[in-house]
Amino acid sequence: MELTSDLSTLQRDGIVGCKGALPRDMVERLREDMMTAFWEAIRRPGGAIGRGPRRWYVELHPEALTDFVALATHPWIAAMAEGALGPDWQIVEVGFDTPFQGAKDQPWHRDFPSPRESYEDRRITSLAFNITGVDVTEDMGPFEVAPGTQWDDGREWNHEMFPDKALWPRFAERGVRKFPRMGDISCRSALTVHRGTAHPSPIARPVLVLGVDAPGAGHAEMHDLMVTRAFHEAMPEQLRAHLNCRVVDELVPVTQKHDIEGLVMG
Repeated sequence: MELTSDLSTLQRDGIVGCKGALPRDMVERLREDMMTAFWEAIRRPGGAIGRGPRRWYVELHPEALTDFVALATHPWIAAMAEGALGPDWQIVEVGFDTPFQGAKDQPWHRDFPSPRESYEDRRITSLAFNITGVDVTEDMGPFEVAPGTQWDDGREWNHEMFPDKALWPRFAERGVRKFPRMGDISCRSALTVHRGTAHPSPIARPVLVLGVDAPGAGHAEMHDLMVTRAFHEAMPEQLRAHLNCRVVDELVPVTQKHDIEGLVMG
């Protein structure tokens, strides 16, 4: 797969997309799986983490997604991960964000502090692949990203993730709102400064997150991926080699670990 242009865009902007990569019926199942998981998770302590008013993050068992294997082995995802991170890339996160009606603008932020390899050497060490569960419209709190900001140092920011409000106009000037449709996949550096926007629509906007690391990036400890022995044995070898997970006899509910403190109350 020829990805020179996509990898160049990722390096320059910190985000790139692949339109129409998945069939809509697969995405419809994905949306159903995510919303089923949400209503189960929100009922138990630690099942969902607030990312601002009326906005939550839920980490998933891969087996909760009907089409997990097809998603995780998608040729564009695999090729982008290898092209940006090298042949030993690892899936370390499977989860989703969803805003509901009443969600507010988030503060501009990145998902974790920048490592030295990024702010000094301009090297990407982790990626987030996002798949929307709906056709995004203006009133669905579209994702807004400030291209090129993945290389900002950020060590002086709050928690090294949240730039001071005095800097927000710079990100707003660069900001681009994204309106993906069902079937599109985006690939971004989680260091690219971004935010979710206000969501007046009565339609929830779940978006899947596949978090992928280069060796040594260290984000697996933020998560707790697990699969059953039977599921692990049945998955193709190409996926087993890239899935950083525990293999267990029986799944237990996920207790969320990736708590972004500055987003809990917005």
